[in-house]
Amino acid sequence: MRVLAEVHRCDGYPVNWPDQPDAWLSQASPLGAWVAEHSGRLVGHVGLSRGGEGDLAPGLWSEQSGTSKDLTAVVSRLFVAPQARGHGIGAVLIGQAVAEARRRGLHPVLDVVASDRAAAALYERLGWELLATVEQRWSPSQTVTIHCYAAAS
Repeated sequence: MRVLAEVHRCDGYPVNWPDQPDAWLSQASPLGAWVAEHSGRLVGHVGLSRGGEGDLAPGLWSEQSGTSKDLTAVVSRLFVAPQARGHGIGAVLIGQAVAEARRRGLHPVLDVVASDRAAAALYERLGWELLATVEQRWSPSQTVTIHCYAAAS
């Protein structure tokens, strides 16, 4: 929770701080979750799950590829501690999640808030394809712009 709190203070991720951060981290990762260490300290996290309510990328990928959204896995909850960036940790975490998705015969997809430009730049550097940019209502008073990505085939 310490690393997630640091990322939230520095980058505003997650956009809305969860009431129970530990439950937020674990709820979306039934296919797997990985952490990264650097110099003996926990510095990052990523999860892999089936698409759920609110995940846009699985449906978009399904429409564009002509296959079932049940054949997707959602990469989520990716974050790296600010002091540990620049060492390729985010790419390693994403690589682990992608490898697990492919091992299960699933296509990796993800949604990212458009204001998180660093994350979007990382996905694009890694060859992820932008499926669409859409507006999503998170609450009656909050609408956010979301980029939806799919890993390259």
